[in-house]
Amino acid sequence: MAGHSKWANIKHRKAAADSKKGKVFTRLIKEITVAARMGGGDPDSNPRLRLMLDKARDANMTKDSVQRAVQRGTGELEGVAYDEARYEGYGAGGAAVMVECLTDNRTRTVAEVRHAFVKHGGNMGADGSVAFLFKHCGQFVFAPGASEDQIMEAALEAGAEDVLSNPDASIEVICTPADFDRVKAALEKAGLKPDAAEVSMKPLSETALVGAEAEKMRALLEALDELDDVQNVYTTAALDE
Repeated sequence: MAGHSKWANIKHRKAAADSKKGKVFTRLIKEITVAARMGGGDPDSNPRLRLMLDKARDANMTKDSVQRAVQRGTGELEGVAYDEARYEGYGAGGAAVMVECLTDNRTRTVAEVRHAFVKHGGNMGADGSVAFLFKHCGQFVFAPGASEDQIMEAALEAGAEDVLSNPDASIEVICTPADFDRVKAALEKAGLKPDAAEVSMKPLSETALVGAEAEKMRALLEALDELDDVQNVYTTAALDE
């Protein structure tokens, strides 16, 4: 894939997130609230909440903000009730796009997501139209230069499914969502800090886009990411740098 770099894409996402701290906090608050509502307010028995609390710490959210979000989820404080919604479709070059949302108004959210697709040359599909193109998994990515041998030893002993060496020299560890905490702890114990760690929807294959198609896809992904109800956007598109 000419010019495509998994590491460059991750750096771009991190830079974009850092430039929009306010939205990052809003998304985390929603995720924490929903996680606490679904699995309770104790992170020791709620893996989803535990992951969100880790992300909140990494984002330097205040403890008070985190605690209020948990309390809204458990019903100790009043708050908005968010529903999970997922929308699927295709963008430029036929690349698949999956959009995860938390919303208090599904009618508004689906209209906004559909508008973004149409405006940027894509189209929404039915439920399940692209889900089979992604794998729900734990994913850790290390920058080029990390020790593949050390990562492989720690990750595989902890139950990871695979360790991948990407063409751009970044290292990727894949595990089941259920094993995410165990693999994360094993990597940390070995002194290995990934530059990205999340439970994600990993594309099973990628569609390389360049030039005008890549620009159209970037515009679609950015438009979706700007929507208030959108939490995560995944795509099979591999964009040139």
